[in-house]
Amino acid sequence: MFWYDHDLSGWGWFAMSASMILFWTLVITLGVLLFRALARSEGTDAPKTGASSPAPSAEQLLAERFARGEIDEDEYRRRLAVLHTGRGPSLSKN
Repeated sequence: MFWYDHDLSGWGWFAMSASMILFWTLVITLGVLLFRALARSEGTDAPKTGASSPAPSAEQLLAERFARGEIDEDEYRRRLAVLHTGRGPSLSKN
């Protein structure tokens, strides 16, 4: 039943060690990929952020600045009126 006097050669130990490392690497990789796939499928309701998302409009940016307290209500309403009329600030004063 046992050949080579019950002893594994150097190549036998190497093959056993390499196959064990390969096996556990494969198991861990499959586990990580499965976890990522399940996490991605559960998170489809959340809004996606990234390069594909459209840029916020000027009104949204203005509303965010007002909400953060960077500008007061008078400045917010003045800038919002300028956005709605389509007139930008004139650079040259006559």
